Amino acid sequence: MSKKGFISRYLLIIKKLKATPYVTLAELQRYVEREVAYLQHRDDTLQIGVSERTMVRDIKDIRNLFGVEIAYDKKEKGYALLQTEADDLNFQRMLEAFDLFSSLHGAQEGAPYVQVEKRRPQGTENLHGLLHAIKNRLLITFTYHKFWEDHVSQRTAEPYALKEFRNRWYVLARDQKDRRVKSFALDRLSNLQITSQVFRVTAPFNPEETYRHCFGIISPDHGQEPEEVILSLDPFQGKYVKTLPLHKSQQVLLDSEDELRIKLYLCVTHDFVMELKSLGAEVTVLQPASLQKELKQTYSEALANYQ
Repeated sequence: MSKKGFISRYLLIIKKLKATPYVTLAELQRYVEREVAYLQHRDDTLQIGVSERTMVRDIKDIRNLFGVEIAYDKKEKGYALLQTEADDLNFQRMLEAFDLFSSLHGAQEGAPYVQVEKRRPQGTENLHGLLHAIKNRLLITFTYHKFWEDHVSQRTAEPYALKEFRNRWYVLARDQKDRRVKSFALDRLSNLQITSQVFRVTAPFNPEETYRHCFGIISPDHGQEPEEVILSLDPFQGKYVKTLPLHKSQQVLLDSEDELRIKLYLCVTHDFVMELKSLGAEVTVLQPASLQKELKQTYSEALANYQ
């Protein structure tokens, strides 16, 4: 069987158990058979075998390959996913990847109807190696090219975590040059080498705590404290912000036909200011005054360019 066949079956099983817990092997088999028939209708080269024995083997493989625990519950007489809240995003991403794979499989069939954004690789080929280095505390070396600099630099760093923001992946690592933790974009990173040198964490770094009050990838300046930010948005833009909050602290203060007013509690970093600028006239900062002043100055300078 092709690799596509195995992956399709694995993700179908995960998708079913995500939607319906406590499924019997027979029910799982029938579901996979139905979905496989649809996939094969679109691609007659796709060979996927389905049986209860196959389902049992797949459940074991899913645990080993994806780290997804599936267990049989004797009381409920069915299989279910054993996931934590932290696992949920990983599940969702796998399901999204499967839906995308299923929908776009067969480029010739979809080409006239589906326009995929043309963009350069995101450096995700280094994710596996970086995860290995993070888990085993191995120093990494790489070449890095900042957007605002013409030259490249050679770096040696202690990798701590991976973070995603706006379809870009970053490795959070302590640069040995100045001992500061920085975010390095994987699409600007090349010649990655995972060394055999083990590093010792002298200053603990908690990425979740560091970015708890942040929007984006830029961490707050040393000593910067989160503050209350109140924004007023027009009702049209407000619909987007309600479905995709700007920050997990977002609270709706007013939701009317004329305005959506929200409150955030976060550090005002460059990433957040840039997000507000992108909204233009659709957002008004009500507080703090310092953020109002910064945006007013930006808009005044922009207006001067057209006078």
